[in-house]
Amino acid sequence: CSGPGRIRTSVGVSRQIYSLLPLSARAPTLEASQVLDPPKASVWLMPTFDVVSQVDMQEARNAVDQAARELETRFDFKGTSSSVELSGHQLTLRSSTEDRLKAVLQVLEEKLVRRKISLKALDPGKVEEAAKGTVRQVVTLKAGINTDQARAISRFIKDNAPKGVSSSTQADQVRVTAKKKDDLQATISALREQDFGIPLQFENFRD
Repeated sequence: CSGPGRIRTSVGVSRQIYSLLPLSARAPTLEASQVLDPPKASVWLMPTFDVVSQVDMQEARNAVDQAARELETRFDFKGTSSSVELSGHQLTLRSSTEDRLKAVLQVLEEKLVRRKISLKALDPGKVEEAAKGTVRQVVTLKAGINTDQARAISRFIKDNAPKGVSSSTQADQVRVTAKKKDDLQATISALREQDFGIPLQFENFRD
C-alpha cells in the first residue's frame, strides 16, 4: 500500500526507512568568531649588529675631483704633469718625480679626510716609472673584511667582549650577537679602540 505517511513494501525488495536526525542530535556548527587561529610559532631574535668595512665611493670621487683641481692651480705643481684619477676602487697618481708624487698623495689624503674617509682604506702600491720620464703610483681603496681580518676581529671579541657575546663571519663582514643590547654597545666601544688596519663601521643594529 502507499499513501501519505505510509511505508511502501514489495516482495524481494528490502525495506528502507529514511529519516532525518532530530535537531538536538545534529553536529554543532562553530560560528566564525569561535574558530581559533592556528598557533603561531614565537620567534625570539637576539640583539645583533654587523661589523663592516666600506668606502663611500661618492665621497671618494668628490675628494679626487677637489684634489685634481688643486693640482691644476697650485704653483708648485705647474709643469710637473701631476694628476690623480679614480677608476673603480683604484687611484692612479702621476707626477714628474717621486718627491712631487708624495706631495700629490698628501693633497689627496687631505681631501679624503675632509670627506670623512679613513686613510686606513688606502693601500698604496709601489712607485713605478711611467712615460716621458714621469712616475706613477696606484693606490687601492680597500673595501670589505677579508678572512684574516675577520678571524682577528672574532678572536678579539672572544677575548675582550662581555660574556655571552659571539660572532660569525658572513661573506665580507662579521655578525655580532648577544643577549643584551648593552653588551653589544660595549663590544662596539672596544672594537673602535682596536686597530685592525682597516676602517670599521657598525651597521644593522637590531635589538
